[in-house]
Amino acid sequence: MNALTNSLEWNSIMKKTLTLVLGGGRGTRLYPLTKIRSKPAVPVGGRYRLIDVPLSNCINSGLRQIYVLTQFNSKSLHQHIRSSYQFDVFRRGFVEIMAAEQTFENNDWYQGTADAARQCLRYLKDSDCEYILILSGDQLYRMDFRLMMKTHLELDADATIAAIPVYAKDASGLGVMRVSDEGLVEGFLEKPQTPEELKIVETDPDWITKRGIEAKGRTCIASMGIYLFNRQSLIDSLEKTDYQDFGKEVFPAMMRSRRVGVHLFDGYWEDIGTIKSFYEANLALARPNPPFNFNDVDAPIYTKARFLPPAQIYGANVANSLIAEGTRIEAGAVIENCVIGVRTIIGARSVIRNSIIMGNDFYPQEANMAWSSVPLGIGKDCTIENAIIDKNCCLGNGVKIINPNKIVNQDENEYCVIRDGIVVVPKTSIIPDGTVI
Repeated sequence: MNALTNSLEWNSIMKKTLTLVLGGGRGTRLYPLTKIRSKPAVPVGGRYRLIDVPLSNCINSGLRQIYVLTQFNSKSLHQHIRSSYQFDVFRRGFVEIMAAEQTFENNDWYQGTADAARQCLRYLKDSDCEYILILSGDQLYRMDFRLMMKTHLELDADATIAAIPVYAKDASGLGVMRVSDEGLVEGFLEKPQTPEELKIVETDPDWITKRGIEAKGRTCIASMGIYLFNRQSLIDSLEKTDYQDFGKEVFPAMMRSRRVGVHLFDGYWEDIGTIKSFYEANLALARPNPPFNFNDVDAPIYTKARFLPPAQIYGANVANSLIAEGTRIEAGAVIENCVIGVRTIIGARSVIRNSIIMGNDFYPQEANMAWSSVPLGIGKDCTIENAIIDKNCCLGNGVKIINPNKIVNQDENEYCVIRDGIVVVPKTSIIPDGTVI
């Protein structure tokens, strides 16, 4: 960035930006992790929640006026935000929940990304902001939004879309754009399925290279679902149409009459919308040199301060794993390629591989455990492989979660759901001694 980055003028621009973080819909593809919580409230990386990622990116970019739009299973998300994001009196700002509500003008829930923003129009009109940044609450990435603002201003755009270069074979699940030499969107196609459709929106790799990014054979520019608008341009687009979705409707119409720019990004970005993507993204965090690193002192990911003791590991074998604070692992346990969440209790000689253990919201002595005859945590001599164990689960001694029949998909039964061969044990499940799943 140029000298504008550190100037009072630049800080003033960011202070004039209001952020809307979309809480998403029912999250059916992440079920049962979304059985009793919204997608942004799903734990990630052992000690964080997905909502912490966009909120931290905002704070690190100097954005401090943030609304989080919610509607489904939002209680835990509300609690997390209230207890995690409080600005002091010297740095004015807010992170506020804006739940879907019935009004005289509208008695429906959010029908799409654009409709969610439309139902906030009265707040946008009352604000003195000049720019509106719209983010998703269920993506894993690290971005400096000041760079996106710089692109937006240089292009003199009415709206700017953050985008990432992708291979043509990966474009079928994304919104793909054709971009002019100047950097403006000339065509927008949501989830192209045929070679003919892809050809319409393919971009010359030289355009990517000229922006300091190696194309590496990537010929498609895909939307990341991150949008920056001039406030009045957004208000006009929402008031003059009944469009419900930005990607499918608003931008294809908007680019014909307004300047819609592209801000190119080439860092790690993962849209965590399925059990498989959630599982793979989490385990990638535990590898040496992970694609997304929480240990960035210049752009930290913030979360709730729990004031828990360090993890206690008694003679266990732990390799390529993240172990969150407050965890206790007993002697003889083996932990390989895992993410172990806060307050997890793992009994002696238990073996856990390629799994996510989300941990607990409390220790056994902190709560009345009359609801379970099995102690909180993972018992002795258990074996868990290729699984996700949600919070506050009680697994007895000798439990085996190994999917012995290699089931690929199975709807919810007494103990679990199976998606893409990954066994998911829902929150607060109780699994008796010796059970094999």
